[in-house]
Amino acid sequence: MGFRHLFQFGALILYNANYLFSFKFCPVPALNCYACPLASFACPIGSLQHFMVLRRIPFFLIGFFFIVGGTIGRMVCGWACPAGWLQELLFKLPGTKIKIRNRLLPKLRYIVLLILVLLLPFITGEAWFSRFCFMGTLQAGLPLALTDTGIREMIGLLFYLKLVITGLLLLAFVLIKRPFCRFLCPLGAIWGGFNRFSFLQMSVEDSCVQCGECQNICPVDIKIYEDPNSPECIRCLECTSCAKVKLKKGKEKAKKGEV
Repeated sequence: MGFRHLFQFGALILYNANYLFSFKFCPVPALNCYACPLASFACPIGSLQHFMVLRRIPFFLIGFFFIVGGTIGRMVCGWACPAGWLQELLFKLPGTKIKIRNRLLPKLRYIVLLILVLLLPFITGEAWFSRFCFMGTLQAGLPLALTDTGIREMIGLLFYLKLVITGLLLLAFVLIKRPFCRFLCPLGAIWGGFNRFSFLQMSVEDSCVQCGECQNICPVDIKIYEDPNSPECIRCLECTSCAKVKLKKGKEKAKKGEV
């Protein structure tokens, strides 16, 4: 766990190193606000909305998604996403925890992707997901409002609505395992679609006794033995602490039950 959190922290620093270099024409594979004063790369969801607003096919982004997703699937969510890291850190705070294991709620990610990222920007010419993205509020909205007088004078109802949404999500992060990743993240919907076909694959051996410990330690609260390459799995590899669960690659990839 310590190494993975260090890797996630390193990704946050790399994505926001504008004081050293800037490649804002190039997206990173995780949510990271382009408008953040420190951002050194573009956000893939922000970039996708940009092309929808322009009503143009994002050939570069499509290739980017297939290269990353086709190689590691949703592993980015478990290892290199600042939004996911924040959720895991806040969930470690003491207090009452809520378990949500409804199988329909993860489908909301696809609705967010279809409506807020694709359809509404295409129809209205506005980047709707970015308007309400909590990462945008934390990384750009609040810092700019606090440091720029001109920005503060422009603050209106939308900004306060974003603050309320962000506050509710932060509270949810303390109570529920990675709720944004599981139920709302459009990028997670994209990466999850590659889990069954990517070069890297998860495998559970036949001898698994289904004790449930994998679910207890899983950041997204799934039973890996039910569907090793489920779109919900973020491939954090915490469950590989059990000898029955393995990460395989290429010709080694296997389905549940293959030893």
